[in-house]
Amino acid sequence: MVFLRRKVITGIIIGVLLLSLVAAFAFKGDDADKAAKEGAGEKIAVIHIEGTIVSSDPGAFGSTSVAAADRIVANLKEAREDPEIKAVLLKLNTGGGSVVGSDEIGREIERVKKSGKKVTAYMGEMAASGGYWISCKADRIIANPGTLTGSIGVILSITQLQELYDKLGVKITNFTTGPYKDMGASNKPLSPEEQQIFQSLIDDSYQDFINVVAQGRHMDPARVRELADGRIYTGKQAQAVGLVDELGDYTEAVQITAKLANIKGEPELVEMGRPKGLWEEFFRGFQSKGNILPLSLEGLQLRPEQLLLPLRSEN
Repeated sequence: MVFLRRKVITGIIIGVLLLSLVAAFAFKGDDADKAAKEGAGEKIAVIHIEGTIVSSDPGAFGSTSVAAADRIVANLKEAREDPEIKAVLLKLNTGGGSVVGSDEIGREIERVKKSGKKVTAYMGEMAASGGYWISCKADRIIANPGTLTGSIGVILSITQLQELYDKLGVKITNFTTGPYKDMGASNKPLSPEEQQIFQSLIDDSYQDFINVVAQGRHMDPARVRELADGRIYTGKQAQAVGLVDELGDYTEAVQITAKLANIKGEPELVEMGRPKGLWEEFFRGFQSKGNILPLSLEGLQLRPEQLLLPLRSEN
């Protein structure tokens, strides 16, 4: 009887906790809906670019911790085709990611601009590497003074485990159709020729990055190269060297966007691309703190060295 009573009490406690959780998210959802449509004037689409930039949405809970290019491109296309939306404000909080994903988002931003709509970029805690690539496509870049940005460069990481395999007595044999088919394999050292091939990939993408910054910031490519040594800048430092237009907070970014789009009065902000479901929000909260569902990164990356990412502040 005592055991049964304990089970009932435990069940009641768990039920109360679950109801509290649901209620909390419900109130949060109501607040988000209210915030999603601030003002009553002409509309500005707010598109969030948060987390690691990837080419496609991984689906399920993994989608809440990444900035999936296909999803963001769809948001941009929707904003471009909606006659009621007069401008787009990109709200960034990302350390970068995929070269391809960053480029695809950037190309769609160009289409939005060609449609006659203004695009601004507001940098939150971080808008580095791929995040900066995307920002350069905007008509105006606004950064918080403490934003971490820059990191203009490309990285490709290769793990070599040959010595470890030798110590463990593990032998792996690769059968290939060509001398470079297995280049980068973890069980063999890189030859000078393979190093040169990998470096050529890096150099090619790096030149693309230089061109994006030079065109977006109206800078001489030689000057961009002086700034593009991979270092991270604060918002204040970035403005001082011409990588950012203005310093301010989110409210000021909205005002700047409205002014560029010739919007009179208070604009209506239309939030796009944020997870709305209960469980998406729940898991997103955990991921933002501890990355409990990390995604592997492969290939050429526009991101800072991982050791630098913890520099972002935590609430």
